[in-house]
Amino acid sequence: MLSQRSRHALHAMLYLARQTGSTTAAEIAQAEAIPRKFLEQIMAQLKARALVVGKRGPSGGYVLAKPAAEISFAEVLRAIDGPLALAPCASQTAFRPCPDCRSIETCEIRPVLIAVRDATAARLEGTSLADALAGVLAPV
Repeated sequence: MLSQRSRHALHAMLYLARQTGSTTAAEIAQAEAIPRKFLEQIMAQLKARALVVGKRGPSGGYVLAKPAAEISFAEVLRAIDGPLALAPCASQTAFRPCPDCRSIETCEIRPVLIAVRDATAARLEGTSLADALAGVLAPV
Protein backbone atom coordinates (compact mmCIF):
# COMPACT_ATOMS: atom_id res chain seq x y z
CA MET A 1 0.00 0.00 0.00
CA LEU A 2 1.22 3.48 -0.79
CA SER A 3 2.09 5.41 2.36
CA GLN A 4 0.78 8.89 3.01
CA ARG A 5 4.40 10.10 3.05
CA SER A 6 4.91 8.72 -0.48
CA ARG A 7 1.65 10.24 -1.75
CA HIS A 8 2.70 13.62 -0.37
CA ALA A 9 6.15 13.22 -1.93
CA LEU A 10 4.63 12.49 -5.34
CA HIS A 11 2.27 15.47 -5.06
CA ALA A 12 5.15 17.74 -4.05
CA MET A 13 7.32 16.49 -6.93
CA LEU A 14 4.49 16.96 -9.43
CA TYR A 15 3.93 20.47 -8.06
CA LEU A 16 7.62 21.26 -8.56
CA ALA A 17 7.47 19.80 -12.06
CA ARG A 18 4.76 22.34 -12.96
CA GLN A 19 6.84 25.29 -11.72
CA THR A 20 9.35 27.30 -13.73
CA GLY A 21 11.43 28.50 -10.78
CA SER A 22 12.17 27.57 -7.20
CA THR A 23 9.28 27.09 -4.80
CA THR A 24 9.33 27.17 -1.01
CA ALA A 25 8.13 24.34 1.15
CA ALA A 26 5.44 26.67 2.50
CA GLU A 27 4.10 27.27 -1.02
CA ILE A 28 4.06 23.56 -1.80
CA ALA A 29 2.46 22.72 1.55
CA GLN A 30 -0.32 25.25 1.04
CA ALA A 31 -0.98 24.35 -2.60
CA GLU A 32 -1.01 20.59 -1.96
CA ALA A 33 -2.63 20.64 1.52
CA ILE A 34 0.35 18.93 3.16
CA PRO A 35 1.33 19.79 6.75
CA ARG A 36 4.44 21.97 6.41
CA LYS A 37 6.60 20.21 9.01
CA PHE A 38 5.74 16.85 7.46
CA LEU A 39 6.59 18.20 3.99
CA GLU A 40 9.91 19.56 5.21
CA GLN A 41 10.88 16.06 6.37
CA ILE A 42 9.83 14.63 3.01
CA MET A 43 11.77 17.30 1.10
CA ALA A 44 14.87 16.49 3.17
CA GLN A 45 14.58 12.84 2.09
CA LEU A 46 14.13 13.84 -1.55
CA LYS A 47 17.10 16.18 -1.32
CA ALA A 48 19.26 13.45 0.24
CA ARG A 49 18.43 11.20 -2.73
CA ALA A 50 19.30 14.01 -5.19
CA LEU A 51 15.77 14.31 -6.55
CA VAL A 52 15.40 17.95 -5.53
CA VAL A 53 17.82 20.78 -4.96
CA GLY A 54 17.31 23.24 -2.14
CA LYS A 55 18.29 26.86 -2.72
CA ARG A 56 18.88 29.29 0.13
CA GLY A 57 18.21 32.99 0.27
CA PRO A 58 15.35 35.36 -0.56
CA SER A 59 14.63 33.66 -3.88
CA GLY A 60 15.28 30.23 -2.43
CA GLY A 61 13.18 27.13 -2.34
CA TYR A 62 13.20 23.81 -4.11
CA VAL A 63 13.57 22.77 -7.73
CA LEU A 64 13.75 19.36 -9.34
CA ALA A 65 17.32 18.08 -9.56
CA LYS A 66 16.74 16.94 -13.16
CA PRO A 67 14.01 17.27 -15.77
CA ALA A 68 10.61 15.83 -14.86
CA ALA A 69 10.88 13.39 -17.77
CA GLU A 70 13.93 11.84 -16.07
CA ILE A 71 12.36 11.30 -12.64
CA SER A 72 10.29 8.13 -12.32
CA PHE A 73 7.60 7.39 -9.79
CA ALA A 74 9.77 4.47 -8.66
CA GLU A 75 12.65 6.81 -7.78
CA VAL A 76 10.39 8.96 -5.62
CA LEU A 77 8.79 6.00 -3.87
CA ARG A 78 12.12 4.31 -3.20
CA ALA A 79 13.51 7.58 -1.80
CA ILE A 80 10.66 7.78 0.68
CA ASP A 81 9.64 4.23 1.54
CA GLY A 82 12.51 2.07 0.31
CA PRO A 83 12.10 -1.07 -1.80
CA LEU A 84 8.99 -1.59 -3.92
CA ALA A 85 8.65 -5.28 -3.05
CA LEU A 86 5.90 -6.45 -0.70
CA ALA A 87 8.34 -8.66 1.20
CA PRO A 88 12.12 -8.51 1.66
CA CYS A 89 12.62 -11.87 -0.07
CA ALA A 90 11.21 -10.39 -3.29
CA SER A 91 13.29 -7.21 -3.20
CA GLN A 92 16.06 -6.57 -5.70
CA THR A 93 17.53 -3.65 -3.75
CA ALA A 94 17.16 -4.90 -0.16
CA PHE A 95 16.93 -8.69 -0.38
CA ARG A 96 16.85 -10.72 2.79
CA PRO A 97 14.87 -13.78 3.86
CA CYS A 98 11.56 -13.13 5.58
CA PRO A 99 11.82 -13.41 9.36
CA ASP A 100 9.74 -16.59 9.46
CA CYS A 101 11.14 -18.12 6.26
CA ARG A 102 11.64 -21.87 6.28
CA SER A 103 13.26 -22.05 2.83
CA ILE A 104 13.65 -19.44 0.09
CA GLU A 105 14.12 -22.20 -2.50
CA THR A 106 10.84 -23.99 -1.72
CA CYS A 107 8.63 -21.06 -0.75
CA GLU A 108 5.44 -21.03 -2.82
CA ILE A 109 4.70 -17.39 -1.98
CA ARG A 110 7.99 -15.84 -3.12
CA PRO A 111 7.53 -16.38 -6.91
CA VAL A 112 4.18 -14.58 -6.78
CA LEU A 113 5.66 -11.70 -4.80
CA ILE A 114 8.52 -11.43 -7.30
CA ALA A 115 6.04 -11.30 -10.20
CA VAL A 116 4.06 -8.57 -8.41
CA ARG A 117 7.28 -6.64 -7.73
CA ASP A 118 8.34 -6.94 -11.38
CA ALA A 119 4.98 -5.69 -12.70
CA THR A 120 4.82 -2.87 -10.18
CA ALA A 121 8.42 -1.82 -10.81
CA ALA A 122 7.90 -1.85 -14.59
CA ARG A 123 4.91 0.50 -14.32
CA LEU A 124 6.50 2.83 -11.75
CA GLU A 125 9.91 2.93 -13.46
CA GLY A 126 8.22 3.50 -16.81
CA THR A 127 6.18 6.46 -15.57
CA SER A 128 7.93 9.80 -15.17
CA LEU A 129 6.65 12.93 -13.50
CA ALA A 130 6.26 14.44 -16.98
CA ASP A 131 4.19 11.43 -18.09
CA ALA A 132 1.86 11.84 -15.13
CA LEU A 133 1.42 15.55 -15.79
CA ALA A 134 0.61 14.79 -19.42
CA GLY A 135 -1.78 12.00 -18.43
CA VAL A 136 0.28 9.44 -20.34
CA LEU A 137 0.78 5.86 -19.24
CA ALA A 138 3.46 4.11 -21.23
CA PRO A 139 2.80 0.51 -22.21
CA VAL A 140 4.46 -2.02 -19.95
